[in-house]
Amino acid sequence: MSKFLGVPLKKPSEVDVVKPLNNLIQSTYNGASEEEKAKYSEAVNEFSKQRNTAIWKFFEKYEASLEVVYAYFDQICALETKIAVSELQIPFKWKDAFDKGSIFGGKISLTHTSLLYEKVCVLFNIAALQSSVASNQQLDTDEGLKLAIKLLQQSAGIFQYLKGATPAAVPSEPTPDLSQDTLTVLQALMVAQAQEVFILKAIKDNMKDQIIAKLCCQAEEFYADVLRAMQKESVRSLWEKEWIPTIAGKQAGFHALTQLYQSLVCRASKKIGEEIARLRNSVDLFKAAQSRGGNETYLDEYFSRAKRNLAESTKDNEFIYNEMIPELSTLASPGKAALAKPLPIPTPLAANFRDIFGGLVPVELHRALTASDMRKNEIVNVEIMKLRESTQTLNAVLASLNLPAAVETADGNSGLPPSLKEKAIEVRQKGGIENVQNLLKELPELLNRNREILDETERMLDEERDSDNQLRTQFKERWTRISSDKLTEMFRTNSKKYREVITNAIEADKVVRQKFEANQKGIQLLSLPPDQIQQSLPSSSGSVDPNCSSVQRLKKLMEDVETIKAEREAVESELKAATFDMKDEFLLALQKDGAIDEPALSLARIGQVLNPLQQQVRESVERQTSLVSEIQSAHGAFVSETGSCGSSRDTLYQELATAYDSYVELSGNLNEGTKFYNDLTQLLVVFQNKISDFVFARKTEKEELLKDLTTESSRQACPATPALPSHYASTSGSGSDIPAGSAPMVPPATAAANMPYPAQMHGMPVPYGAQANVPYPTYVPPPMPQSFNPYATLPYPGNYQYAGFPQGPPPGHYGTYPGSYANQQGGYPNQKPPGW
Repeated sequence: MSKFLGVPLKKPSEVDVVKPLNNLIQSTYNGASEEEKAKYSEAVNEFSKQRNTAIWKFFEKYEASLEVVYAYFDQICALETKIAVSELQIPFKWKDAFDKGSIFGGKISLTHTSLLYEKVCVLFNIAALQSSVASNQQLDTDEGLKLAIKLLQQSAGIFQYLKGATPAAVPSEPTPDLSQDTLTVLQALMVAQAQEVFILKAIKDNMKDQIIAKLCCQAEEFYADVLRAMQKESVRSLWEKEWIPTIAGKQAGFHALTQLYQSLVCRASKKIGEEIARLRNSVDLFKAAQSRGGNETYLDEYFSRAKRNLAESTKDNEFIYNEMIPELSTLASPGKAALAKPLPIPTPLAANFRDIFGGLVPVELHRALTASDMRKNEIVNVEIMKLRESTQTLNAVLASLNLPAAVETADGNSGLPPSLKEKAIEVRQKGGIENVQNLLKELPELLNRNREILDETERMLDEERDSDNQLRTQFKERWTRISSDKLTEMFRTNSKKYREVITNAIEADKVVRQKFEANQKGIQLLSLPPDQIQQSLPSSSGSVDPNCSSVQRLKKLMEDVETIKAEREAVESELKAATFDMKDEFLLALQKDGAIDEPALSLARIGQVLNPLQQQVRESVERQTSLVSEIQSAHGAFVSETGSCGSSRDTLYQELATAYDSYVELSGNLNEGTKFYNDLTQLLVVFQNKISDFVFARKTEKEELLKDLTTESSRQACPATPALPSHYASTSGSGSDIPAGSAPMVPPATAAANMPYPAQMHGMPVPYGAQANVPYPTYVPPPMPQSFNPYATLPYPGNYQYAGFPQGPPPGHYGTYPGSYANQQGGYPNQKPPGW
């Protein structure tokens, strides 16, 4: 048997995967701890090393290389389930496998920023490597035959898979090796070669002649399909020069083997006439196979056997049987047996695959967990806001009634009430008014920092879009890559959302600043030492009886107020601490249904965890309503009994109580605002990094496309030289004396006579080809030797006829061979007789 054809490899380029992948993982898993982030970074570095090793292992065509490249492909498959593949911006560049390049430029290549494109190219090279490893096997051993069959069928399965995967992975026009017609040829070629190995094993195992004939008949049909597909105009120029002759020879060879082994079946059943007819056809086919394949020893052993059997059977028939030799067209087909077929891609490909990103959960699961956590936080925030708004309302009512200060001053006319003393101490411990002022000064700086990051990010997007649009206008339909507007839709949407967030934050900052300005006087007073506060108080208008029933009732109600506030703080802490793990439920749903119904599952669990706390919030709000009514009623009785209401000291106490509540609220708002801006900065930096990766990848893709367009332009033939304008033909300007399309003929002597300088210097040698009257003629090179002309277009091989050698078909066509059915039915390889 002749050698097997190995598919050439796509040549890769090294690329930095560490920075873009780290940025994407950081943005996707932004809630990870520092320890987890370190593990992710280590895994990314290992993945980069794995790629750099695998892409060059393809060129070591040994069986051991397969496991290395299998592991890299498995890792890509595992990784694409754990990240948003569409957001990974890495400019993967792969060169066409069949392009030989030219003197004007390098090989055809394609750069695409997609992990799916990387996966497709790696798969192509895996299939190509499998074909090469299979062709290098020792086919005289069972182990070699089994491995070759397995690899060729797996290779066919990969090429079949790529026919569907490539359009999704490469939205633009792919390189020729990934076109549908090319992949169809390669799949058919692998199946045909696998069938050939099955035949070798059947012959080695001494299987029945009838079975081998059927296997050979199927192989002949497989190779006919390959040959037909190879000669399509869209792919014909891709193949190595020996591929089509080899396939044509194999088709004729397996047709010959079919007839040879079927003749053995006829010999066993004493059908001598049919045996001779098949052997005659077999001999002619073996000759055609050797001629077409350009290999005079191809199937020589079987060819000799066919000639020997033909001579023996012819002699026996002439002397013993005297059977009629039937026409070849009347012989029935031996039937077909297709054992080779494309095998599906196993998962995983590598025998001992280890996922280096084992710490990352599937991206669908992560999204569900993130959505569930956000849903829980929204509900928790709503309940916390209910508590805080109720508490603010309660504080406002108490401040308007000067409580609890009014009942505390009943013990004496000097000094601050105990509650105000505690509030003043707390304000000073928290930094007083200076702390609030410092936080307010920081907000504009934090705001401007975030705004500048977002502005720079949008500027990069705009520059990339403008550059793409400019080149698209310049090259028009030749600029084939996807437009920036389509690729940046999600980026633009996110940028708009961040811009709205910043706008809302600016409005919130204004509200906080206005609240500070409204309560600045009271906060400043609370920030002073106790003796200075005492000096600022106006004199008391009188005193009340501390044993008065209304005073006692108000004090009791103030205790209830403190109780309800303490309960709310506890409920708020429980709400913030409420957690539940949905990972197992989501994983079970993903395995069972293939999808996660996050809202239904999350709401059910959230209800179980938060319903008791939500009930406590409702009860607290309802209790406050009745408590406020009681406080207002008791305060009315207190005013009636004591007459204490409306003094300047009471008014100041109310202002101080309001200022304290505002200070606590402002401190919380400003701390939350500072944290918000810092968190937003981290998000914007990650967003900017992703945009930077995208812009870099698009720049690389742009440069590659420009290079290809420039190379394509350099390969184009020069346009025809324009005809000489007529007014150059004659001094009269009419041009009527010059034949159309011809150059003006000026006598050399006349031209020399009209020249203002000597045409030939005395004593100088005459140039090659010059004459005395034409000292500077057009340069005439020496004649080119006829035995070698590298620039001639030779009609190889059809126009060279050598006596004694079999003559080939016209160039570029493998149509028929002697004795084939194509002679009768209009052109090889469609040589199927009736019934085949």
